[in-house]
Amino acid sequence: MKILNCIAWIILIIGGINWLLIGLASWNLVGAIFGATGIFSRIIYCLVGLSAIWLIISPIMHRGRISLWGEDHSNR
Repeated sequence: MKILNCIAWIILIIGGINWLLIGLASWNLVGAIFGATGIFSRIIYCLVGLSAIWLIISPIMHRGRISLWGEDHSNR
């Protein structure tokens, strides 16, 4: 779960930066790299959405905690 949480955070940060660029400069980084309507862009957008959903439900599944890196909450 720790690795999945880290990957989800990284993907969500990349998605957030993309939305910042869209809001500030009207420039879509994902669209520029993978094509605005390409299948890879849609996959990236789905991964960002799934990462957000995972980071919402993960603390619910683990009693309000998100485990990252070396943290272990199994004994609490």
